[in-house]
Amino acid sequence: MQITLKREELLKPLSLVAGVVERRQTLPILSNVLMRLTGDELRLSGTDMEVEIVVEVGGVNGSDGEITLPARKLLDICRALPADAKIELRIEKQKATIKSGRSRFSLVTMPAVDYPVIEAGGWERSLQVPQKRLRRLLEKTQFCMAQQDVRYYLNGLLIEVEDKRLRGVATDGHRMALSDCTLEDRAPDGKQVIVPRKGVHELLRLLDDSDGAAELRFGVNHLQLQLPGIQFTTKLIDGRFPEYSKVIPNNQSVTLSLQRDELREILSRAAILSNEKYRGVRLSIAPGILRVSAHNPEQEEAQEELPISYEGTELEIGFNVNYIIDAIGAIAGDIVELGLTDANSSCTLMSPDDRDSQYVIMPMRL
Repeated sequence: MQITLKREELLKPLSLVAGVVERRQTLPILSNVLMRLTGDELRLSGTDMEVEIVVEVGGVNGSDGEITLPARKLLDICRALPADAKIELRIEKQKATIKSGRSRFSLVTMPAVDYPVIEAGGWERSLQVPQKRLRRLLEKTQFCMAQQDVRYYLNGLLIEVEDKRLRGVATDGHRMALSDCTLEDRAPDGKQVIVPRKGVHELLRLLDDSDGAAELRFGVNHLQLQLPGIQFTTKLIDGRFPEYSKVIPNNQSVTLSLQRDELREILSRAAILSNEKYRGVRLSIAPGILRVSAHNPEQEEAQEELPISYEGTELEIGFNVNYIIDAIGAIAGDIVELGLTDANSSCTLMSPDDRDSQYVIMPMRL
C-alpha cells in the first residue's frame, strides 16, 4: 500500500477522525485510525465503539490497500510538517514509513481486519435539515446535559421529531433547555432519541454555520449524520426521557423584561461572594427595583440593584447563579424575559427575539 498527497489534504480529515479516538483504550487498536485506499479515494475511520466517524478524501495517488496507524502520532507528524509539504506513506511488512522532504518517520501498524466497525443496521427514518439550524439547536441546549448522573438518560440530549419540527431538550434535573427548528418536510410520525454527551459534542464539531444540508438518519440504537464526504454514527442512550412538557410553568404571574448584558453583569458581580459550593443568589423583586444578593460562610455579602418596570407585589426567590448566567449566554437578542410565579416555582428565561428557545430553572432554598 502506498499513498501520496499534500499535507493539507490529510490534516483536516485526520483531525476530524482523531477527535473521536481516545488516548487510553482497553483495546490498543482503538487508538489507531483506519486508512483504506480504493482507486483514488482514501477513507479515514476512527471509533471508540460508542461513536464513529468516516471521512473521504478524493484525488489521492497510490496503490490500493488498508492499514491502521496510531491516530495521535500521525496527526502530530502532519501538524509538525511545513505547510504545502508533500507526504508519502508506504506500508511494507506491517511497518509504515512516512516521508516528507528530508523528514522520515516509522510507525508501528496493526491489521485493518481487526479494526471494529459500528454495525448500525437499518435506518427507520431520515430527514434533511440545514447545518446551521441543527448546530444552533444543539448549542442552545447542550450545556444543560447532566454529567455522570445515575439517571443515565439525563447524560445526553433528547432529539425529537414531530410534524415539521425538530426539537432538542436537555436537563440535569435542576434546569432544562428547550429549542426548536423548523423542517422543510413533514414527518409522518413522531420520533424521540437520546444522543449521549460525546455524540452531541462531536456533532457540534462537525456542523458549521452554512445553509448546506445535513442528513440525519434514525435507527433503533443509532443516529447517523451525513455531510459531504463525512459520515458520523453514534450509539443512542437506551432509556425513557422525562415528560419535559410537564416541567414548563404555565400562567406565570410575573414577567420582567431585562437588558441581557446588564442582567448578566450584575449576576456575575454578585456571584463573586456566593457560596462556592452551592452558588446561590437571592433575587428580590419590588416595585421599580430588582435586587440581587449573595453571601458566603465567611459572612461576606454582595448586593446589586437594577431598576425595572414592575408594579406588582414583592417576591423573593433563590437560584444557582451559574444556571441563570448559562441560560442568558445562550439567549439571542438584547432583552431577556424572566418569568416567575412564586418563591417555590421554577423560573423561565427566553428572548422576545427568539421564541424557539426556552430555559427553565428550579429555585433553591437559601
